[in-house]
Amino acid sequence: MNESERLQKAIEATITAGYQISTEAFNYLLQCSKETDPLTIINMAIHEMKNLKEKTFFIEKLFLENMVKQLTQTHQAAQAVQNGKTQENTTKQPLKSPVIINENTFYPYAKHIPSELKILEDATGKLTSNGTLEEYTTLFQDRYKRIEKILRQRIDARTATPIREALKSQPKTKLKIIGMLTEKRDAKQQTILAVEDLNSSATVLVPNNAPDEVKKKALQILPDQIICLAVTKTRTNLFLAEDIIFPDVERKIQQRAQESVYAVLTSDIHVGSTKFNKEAFKKFILWFKGKYGTSEMKEIASRVKYLLVAGDIVDGVGIYPEQQRELTIRDVHKQYNHAIKYLEKIPKYIEIILAPGNHDASRKALPQPAIPPDYLTAINDKTNIHSVGSPCLLSIHGVDILMDHGRSLDDIIATIPEMSYDHPEKSMRLLLQGRHLAPVYGGKTMLAPENRDYLVIDKIPDILHAGHVHVLGYSKYKGVIIVNSGGWQEQTEYMEKLGLVPTPGKVPVINLMTMEITILDFKTEN
Repeated sequence: MNESERLQKAIEATITAGYQISTEAFNYLLQCSKETDPLTIINMAIHEMKNLKEKTFFIEKLFLENMVKQLTQTHQAAQAVQNGKTQENTTKQPLKSPVIINENTFYPYAKHIPSELKILEDATGKLTSNGTLEEYTTLFQDRYKRIEKILRQRIDARTATPIREALKSQPKTKLKIIGMLTEKRDAKQQTILAVEDLNSSATVLVPNNAPDEVKKKALQILPDQIICLAVTKTRTNLFLAEDIIFPDVERKIQQRAQESVYAVLTSDIHVGSTKFNKEAFKKFILWFKGKYGTSEMKEIASRVKYLLVAGDIVDGVGIYPEQQRELTIRDVHKQYNHAIKYLEKIPKYIEIILAPGNHDASRKALPQPAIPPDYLTAINDKTNIHSVGSPCLLSIHGVDILMDHGRSLDDIIATIPEMSYDHPEKSMRLLLQGRHLAPVYGGKTMLAPENRDYLVIDKIPDILHAGHVHVLGYSKYKGVIIVNSGGWQEQTEYMEKLGLVPTPGKVPVINLMTMEITILDFKTEN
C-alpha cells in the first residue's frame, strides 16, 4: 500500500471502531504518514482509548503525539537490543499493542490480545448412529421439519398448504406447497419434479413456457432438498410451477471484531503425500513468525490470532486404490505427528482449530466427529491447538464461522449445470440457499443416519469456510463471506483426470474488524 492508501485505511479503522478524529489530529497523522505507518498509530490509539477510564469518542492530536512517542521509544529500544548495546538510559515502556515498525523488526500485535474463541455447535460426542433404516427415516424427517420451519419464516412461503390438502383443491387454484425433492427429470424441454412432505407426495411440472428465472431455479434444485413451490392445480393431480422458493439466508448484518485481528483460513494440507508442497508450507510457518514475506505480509502476520484448518490435515492411508505409491509417509500416525511438528512451530498465542476431512482418520460419513485423540497425542500439551468436528460452528472475536470440509461439493458439481471445480464458491452459495451442507443422499457424500441432522444450517454464519476441492475461491452472498481455502497439494493423477487444476500455497486471510480478504501466495518469491 502507498502512503495515501495507508492513510485511508487508518481513517476507515477509526470509523469502524466507532471513533472520530479531530481536524488537528488528522493533519498531524498526515504529517506523520511519511515516516510512520498511520494505521499503526491509529490501531494503537484505538487500543489505548478502550482502556481509558473516562470514555471519549474523539481522537485528538495530543493523544496521537503520545502514540508516536511510544512507537519511537520502542523502536529505539529494539534497535539497541539488535545492536547488542542496550543503554541504561533507554526508557523501556511496555507496548500494549506492538506492531511492525520497519521491515527488520517484527512485533506480534496479536500476542497481547486475549483469545475470544467459542465452539458454538459441534456434533462430536453427540453421535449415536447404528446405521438402521429407522434412523435414516428419523434423519430425513428431522431435516424436513427444520427446513420447513425456516421456509415458513419467509413471507412468501408461510401460508404453504400441506400436499394432501393441495391435492384436494379445485383446478386453476393457485397455492404453495413445501416438499423434499425425490426425483427430477427432463422430458420434451420440460422439467418434472417429484416432491413429498411427511404425509403425501405430488408431481410438479415446470413447463417449457415458464419464465426463464423459474427454469433456472429448477436446474439448481438438488436431490433431497426441501423447497417451496408456487403452483397452479390442474384437472388432474399434476401441479404447474409458477415459482420456486428456496429456504435461503436472509441478508446478514455482519458481526465484526472490535479490534484489528486476523484469521487465516486454510485446508487440505495432505502431509504424507508426495504432492504436498512442503517448501511453500515452510514459508507459511515462517510468515507467522515474521520471518518471511514483504513488509505488508509481515504487518498482517503481526495481527494473526486464529488459524482455521478445514480438513485433510494428512493424506491418510488406504483412501483410494494404489495410494501407497503416492505417499512419502505410509503410517497415518506418523503423518499426524509430522503435521503437528509443523503446526507447533506457529507462535503459541495463535489459536489453531483443526477439523477433519475425508482423508483424515475420523469416520467418513457426515457429520464427522473430531479426529480421535489417539492420532493427535502430539497436541495433548498444546493448549492453543483445538480439534473439532466437521461441520463446526465457532465464534472468534465475535465473528461466527461455519467450517465444513466441503465433501458435498463433488455431488453439486456433478449434478448442477454450470457448477465447476474452478469456482467452488458458486457451489457453496447453493448450500446457503438450500440451508444444508450436504443435501444429496446416495452420491459421493456418505451421510450417517443420526437422530438429528447436524448439516442443516440453522444459524446464518458471518463466514462459510470449506476446502476439499483444492481450489481457492471466495465471494460474498447476502452479507455472508464464502471462502474455499484451496490447499497445499500439487496436482495429483486423480485431479488431472477430473481436469481439476489446484491452487496450492494461496492463503486467504480475513481482517475480522473490516472483513476484508487478503490473498497471500507462498509459492512465489517475496
